[in-house]
Amino acid sequence: MQHLFDRVISIVNDVIELFYPRICGGCNSHLMKHEQNLCLPCLTKLPKTYYWDYDVNPVEKLFWGRIKVNSACSFLHFIKLSPTQKMLHRLKYENKTGIGVELGRSFAVILKEKKWFSDADLIVPVPLHPSKEMRRGYNQSAHIANGMGDVLGLKVQSRALTRTVASKSQTKKARFERVENVKQVFKISKRYDLKGKNVLLVDDVVTTGATLEAAGKCLLEAGVARLYIATVACA
Repeated sequence: MQHLFDRVISIVNDVIELFYPRICGGCNSHLMKHEQNLCLPCLTKLPKTYYWDYDVNPVEKLFWGRIKVNSACSFLHFIKLSPTQKMLHRLKYENKTGIGVELGRSFAVILKEKKWFSDADLIVPVPLHPSKEMRRGYNQSAHIANGMGDVLGLKVQSRALTRTVASKSQTKKARFERVENVKQVFKISKRYDLKGKNVLLVDDVVTTGATLEAAGKCLLEAGVARLYIATVACA
């Protein structure tokens, strides 16, 4: 009986796949049954930074003289017109939240193996302003954080940090403009006590580090003991 039920489910899934094919978020190829959001070739060819093998990596250097970050790392190089850009664009703007979860898990597997952020107590994703999150329907960084949390065994506190100002997009701004654009836009929710905690701050992409600096400063002022930063990509 179970075999018959499984066979029926398989046929139904095949019919659904015929009309609503599952495609890879990186290359648009059809996904195999064992693949979720990204095909194996795309996962294999991801432009990894290997910053986890550096004594001091470029992402950490971004924050020197700005805020105290105990360690920071990015998973991928952000390359324009590449599958990486396509993945992150679909994650951010096309409701392909599974891509964020899968990339977060893949990154976390390496971090766990390399013993990065091993004493972190919790994960805090960089928040969107409520109005932007309502329009988009989700926060892409929270889905990345959820994938990382699954592997690292850490709780994700998506509402611990809130964004109080709907600052303009950072995409086309110069470094100084980015810093000015995100000054004093974050605050800690009164429901959360982060004093003495080791916090892993997670975002999708780091460019100048202005947003992460502002969010990290807010966390440190709330009494966070150690601040770690992880992003899926660095540009």
